[in-house]
Amino acid sequence: MGGGGQQNDPDEPGSAKGTGVYTWEEVQRHCSRNDQWLVINRKVYNITQWARRHPGGARVISHYSGEDATEAFTAFHPELRFVQKFLKPLLVGELAVTEPNQDRNKDATIIEDFEHLRAQVEKEGLLQSKPLFFCLHLGHILLLEVLAWLMVSYWGTSWTLTLLCAVMLATAQSQAGWLQHDFGHLSVFKKSKWNHLVHKFVIGHLKGASANWWNHRHFQHHAKPNIFRKDPDVNMLHVFVLGNTQPVEYGIKKIKHMPYNHQHKYFFLVGPPLLIPVYFHIQIMQTMITHRHWADLVCSLSYYFRYFYCYTPLYGFFGSLALMTFVRFLESHWFVWVTQMNHIPMEIEYEKRQDWLTMQLQATCNIEQSFFNDWFSGHLNFQIEHHLFPRMPRHNYRLVAPRVKELCEKHGVPYGMKTLWRGMVDVVRSLKTSGDLWLDAYLHK
Repeated sequence: MGGGGQQNDPDEPGSAKGTGVYTWEEVQRHCSRNDQWLVINRKVYNITQWARRHPGGARVISHYSGEDATEAFTAFHPELRFVQKFLKPLLVGELAVTEPNQDRNKDATIIEDFEHLRAQVEKEGLLQSKPLFFCLHLGHILLLEVLAWLMVSYWGTSWTLTLLCAVMLATAQSQAGWLQHDFGHLSVFKKSKWNHLVHKFVIGHLKGASANWWNHRHFQHHAKPNIFRKDPDVNMLHVFVLGNTQPVEYGIKKIKHMPYNHQHKYFFLVGPPLLIPVYFHIQIMQTMITHRHWADLVCSLSYYFRYFYCYTPLYGFFGSLALMTFVRFLESHWFVWVTQMNHIPMEIEYEKRQDWLTMQLQATCNIEQSFFNDWFSGHLNFQIEHHLFPRMPRHNYRLVAPRVKELCEKHGVPYGMKTLWRGMVDVVRSLKTSGDLWLDAYLHK
């Protein structure tokens, strides 16, 4: 019996598919790699086999196995009716009427209030984009690339002009990174397929990267931000220890892959300079080949063909390669500081299974709004609003921000806001704090 109702085993021959009645305790037992259930709007689904075919990747949907995925499902999918047809064959039943809508430590009042805010946002059209905004953004990226090439083509390849060319190309690459992020989150066009199509063009042809790699990695981050073993952005491969828990665990176990008490220093040598030109580059190429993402590989190679076609006559092959590496080096610094100042200083922990608002706010903070900060960060200075409404076009973040702040104040959820400088300083400060925790545990526990 499940919650006082009739429970049928969905795997048993002859059982009525989708007629089972379950308690939260029963659903929570199905959270292993080979046995995964989740709940959406009180309906219970068996995603064990479907996870492998999930367009967003197996990991992101598996992160919600054994729990309520309603808020994440609504946040990520723009065409809910279309997606529902994929859910129907997976239905195994529903929650018993005696069971609450939310599970575990999730706050029912916060969930209800946030759902009301989400409905208001959708009703007011704040999930609808302004095409001109994104056209202008794409235009200024293309203009920077064209001007950079024309400059060294007509005026020569002196050190001064080459440096200026590199800065212009790095700016174009960084801004293209923010633009592909918009399309990747399905926040530009009404139809998902158009977002996916343009996303492949921007991240592939303009940046030489992979749309599938980005999607599978980035949506895990949004689904479970700053949660060990689920958010790939906090998987530092033993190079850094983060938060307050991991350093102590490493210290107690006498794990010393690196001198973590000095990580706030060597961060400047291995973090910003190497993330994009070394780690991401290797991971992207490896992923495209091993997972046979041939369309992504063709788009990526078209970027390199275009680049070397334009710059090899000016610098030679190895000179062009050196220029590209330097551009990636500059872009990597830009990317790391913008993306990490919103997350590394925040709580980094193991799974707590909290409601969507609480989970996102504990893992994110905002940087003060200004024209420069908006442009420099691709509006990711509104990181809180972006995480709460990942499909919202970035030009609407500032419109919803006051209401998000008001909701947080109502429920006592901290709404972090910093200056750009403070955000960057806090990255280093948090690394030092974590390193000190590791050293204390390593020496004394």
